[in-house]
Amino acid sequence: MIVLKELGKRYGEFDAVESLSFTVEKGEVVGFLGPNGAGKSSTLRMLAGFLAPTSGTATLAGHDVIEESLEVRRLIGYLPESNPLYEEMDVSEYLEWVGEVRGMRAAALTKGVSRAIEACTLGEVLSKPIGLLSKGYRQRTGLAASILHDPEILLLDEPTTGLDPNQTREVRALIQSLREKKTVLLSTHILSEVEASCDRVVILNHGKIAAEGSPAELAAKGARPRVTASFRSADIQEDVLREGLNGISDVTHVEISSKDGVWITALETEEGADAREDVFRLAADRNWALIELGREETSLESVFRTLTPG
Repeated sequence: MIVLKELGKRYGEFDAVESLSFTVEKGEVVGFLGPNGAGKSSTLRMLAGFLAPTSGTATLAGHDVIEESLEVRRLIGYLPESNPLYEEMDVSEYLEWVGEVRGMRAAALTKGVSRAIEACTLGEVLSKPIGLLSKGYRQRTGLAASILHDPEILLLDEPTTGLDPNQTREVRALIQSLREKKTVLLSTHILSEVEASCDRVVILNHGKIAAEGSPAELAAKGARPRVTASFRSADIQEDVLREGLNGISDVTHVEISSKDGVWITALETEEGADAREDVFRLAADRNWALIELGREETSLESVFRTLTPG
């Protein structure tokens, strides 16, 4: 449904997006993840027809974003990061105007606006000027405008910006409800949003793809699980603690910090190893007060930190 081949965007000597190639299949929700400045918004703007690519190609439902720009714009719903709105209009007036601009008339317009209002929970603010709305309601108004014409493809750039936790859950539920009929490319830097909403993830860094796969696949490729252990520090010297932990089989690296009279340690191990039992035995043998012992599973967050340093 969405196909990028060596897509690039250059500003002078700066490559904002460099040779991106990936696909989004029909019915997929794909998270476009990366730090600020990674090139996510530039890529979405090219797909939406707001920016012309410098190199490569992109097609949406078989339509080229350059050669068939109008067709592409008809079949997408686009929520830009800036969410530009006409603040002097009230919400219902704005949504009706957006529908008319898209060529919707009569019953189709009424149905589309009503559906978008219900989906984005805007009933309480329909008669309010957009300029007087909270950031959360402004974001929901922009989202409603992007879906009122029932598009095949949604390009959402930071769709939950400014929403409270309840509103964020509502938007996630909306995205999930649309997945059977629509294709969604969702740009964000909120990792929990990706894990909750997305089938696959494309991680972007400095305009290039750093990794691609499902959240579970990426987590499996990430940093190894760590064993964490906390000791009461009153009777333990740091160098003695470090020496003891480094002496455990399969431990490759030890980090130690202190807080409120407690040594807080993290142990990296060889792949597949679990050092918790050895840590427990070490503490018992040395008569160290072991306060807490656990294991940190690899997370999408750890993968993101590894792939996007700085």
